[in-house]
Amino acid sequence: MEILELTALETAEMIKKGELTSMDAVEAVAAAVEKKDGAYNCYVRFDRETALEQAKNAQKLIEEGKTDSPLAGVPVAIKDNICTKGEITSCASKILSNFIPPYDATVIKKLKEAGAVPCGKVNMDEFAMGSTTETSYYSATKNPWDTTRVPGGSSGGAAAAVAAGESFIALGSDTGGSIRQPCSFCGVTGLKPTYGAVSRYGLIAYASSLDQIGPIGKNALDVAAAFSLISGKDEKDGTSMQGGGFDICDIKNSRDLKGKKIGIPADFFGEGISGSVAKSVKAAAKEMEALGARVEEFPMPIVEYAIPAYYIIACAEACSNLSRFDGIKYGYKSPNAENLRDVYFKSRSEGFGMEVKKRIMLGNFVLSSGYFDAYYIKALKVKGLIVKAFNEAFEKYDFILGPVAPTTALKMGEGLSDPLAMYLGDIYTVMINIAGLPSLALPCGFDENGMPVGMQLIGKPFDEKTILCAGNAYQRATDWHLRKPKFD
Repeated sequence: MEILELTALETAEMIKKGELTSMDAVEAVAAAVEKKDGAYNCYVRFDRETALEQAKNAQKLIEEGKTDSPLAGVPVAIKDNICTKGEITSCASKILSNFIPPYDATVIKKLKEAGAVPCGKVNMDEFAMGSTTETSYYSATKNPWDTTRVPGGSSGGAAAAVAAGESFIALGSDTGGSIRQPCSFCGVTGLKPTYGAVSRYGLIAYASSLDQIGPIGKNALDVAAAFSLISGKDEKDGTSMQGGGFDICDIKNSRDLKGKKIGIPADFFGEGISGSVAKSVKAAAKEMEALGARVEEFPMPIVEYAIPAYYIIACAEACSNLSRFDGIKYGYKSPNAENLRDVYFKSRSEGFGMEVKKRIMLGNFVLSSGYFDAYYIKALKVKGLIVKAFNEAFEKYDFILGPVAPTTALKMGEGLSDPLAMYLGDIYTVMINIAGLPSLALPCGFDENGMPVGMQLIGKPFDEKTILCAGNAYQRATDWHLRKPKFD
């Protein structure tokens, strides 16, 4: 078996036993990137020497017995909007293409302290704005299952790298489905944690009230191990909180769903969902019944207001967060500027891509005088109704099951040519970010074209343990997560 066919936990166990070294694991990733990445474009940069140096540090910690981390020695691919000290972190944008952070994000610091190895920056939609990873300044990432299709976004590079065997595990970020949707399209497993469960310090912001860093891996166990390393209160992030916590053995030992009550929103299966997605998700619900759970449908009509509320809130926050990129302090500065006004105008015009400009303009519009009450305040009221709907559901159910996306992976160019359709593809994921809930995406089937279908398990706030246990029990009973694309 090749090293990269192992799970992250299996790799860490072999390193711990001395059967592998962390340097061996990094070299395996480097070889896979050299061999395959020309076909997929998962990475925007991969510095083999830096990664090996960090692997030597990790190996030293392991050999000296200074870490008992479940992922010690394992390379971790990092989304290009998570700051790493001394390495370009560009958000896949021209405007930050020369930005080198002077500090590590808290999640990077935690990985290094645990002996894991941050290893390469993976591609994404520019500033996480998109659902296809086609808006990247570094060109599109391709889906390993079919290179004529998108990997999803915005964490498309991270999900594609894991699916293609170019990484054991990766960190992404999720603002409205940006971890879960690529996992669904690429047939891998990913966790969007509760808002505040993982520090956002060092994550370059898109929409601050919605963004959350989370892991992408080959199965629920790998994801649980990574989440256990990066979660927790951080004094540098005032919105972070100490969650419930769990022992990785709790997840590993989960074998059934006896006593669990699962709700399925009937409104998730209305107009727009493809037959193959609906069939696969309902088959997964049957499997969970066979594992001992009680499953029932319930109405959730607020679903139809999720997309407009999300895009109003997200764009309003984005236009504020991105105002700092002005060509003055850091990042791209237009060489054509002749005065201060030119610096602002030309640097931003030349530095941002079309999708980012579109969302900045929409954000400024909904916050402008005369439209603030009509749009932004109304969206916040809808946010309150969405939170209320989930609170009511969780009075009856342990967790909620539904599809991740209404379709499988789109053909390249389809989303960009029809932006409204691309935005509507987020209909099942944005509600979770609005409500700040945890959600686990995992593969549950394939469509008629051989493309993966994903489902999500939505949990109560800070109850990642329940959905990770359920996800592991499901994966013990099925083999969808074991299927891999073939590299041609």
